[in-house]
Amino acid sequence: MTSPERSPVTADDLDEAVRLALDVLRQAPDDAWEGKAGSLEWTCWETAEHLADDLFAYAAQLGLRTPPLDRYVPFALISRRQGGPTETIRADLEAGPTGLLQVLDACGAMLAAMVRTTPPGIRGHHGFGASDPEGFAAMGLVETLVHTHDLAEGLGLSWTPPRDMCARVLARLFPDAPGDTDPWATLLWATGRAELPGRPRLTGWRWHGAPRE
Repeated sequence: MTSPERSPVTADDLDEAVRLALDVLRQAPDDAWEGKAGSLEWTCWETAEHLADDLFAYAAQLGLRTPPLDRYVPFALISRRQGGPTETIRADLEAGPTGLLQVLDACGAMLAAMVRTTPPGIRGHHGFGASDPEGFAAMGLVETLVHTHDLAEGLGLSWTPPRDMCARVLARLFPDAPGDTDPWATLLWATGRAELPGRPRLTGWRWHGAPRE
């Protein structure tokens, strides 16, 4: 599915994905956020916090003058409950869903800003391989697209991101994914959330964050 003419994933892609996600998530009723997020064991509130935390953490990995390549920046991690996600970023519960989505919006803006201003030769640590600013933009894009899918399922909303955006992130992070299927359906398959014709749902998956030099 790769080609020398592959279009890069950009900070603009991330900005657009977060904007589209927020447009959908703002339609959810305030009392729906404690329900489960799709197939996840987390609530919708926890999943939105997790997404915000992912975007913040990716921005942080690019934020040091000399990013560590063997570990994450050591922010403290906290869990609100046993079995819940451990995160650095938490939204004030008293701020309600409006405040939660403001936290998500802010963290997306932080990552987009870091992708725009970090020199392309910089590498930051990730468990799936040290990556460059484009790679972190693509990781943030995957997190936004698929966790909004989880949230939309849990909140009873409809979510279908742009086809070209899905195709770019597949080419960057999932180069071995099939190239003859719908890009959004393929991204859900590549992240263990759906089947594809002739391909069962994955029980384990990863992306390839290392730049293709």
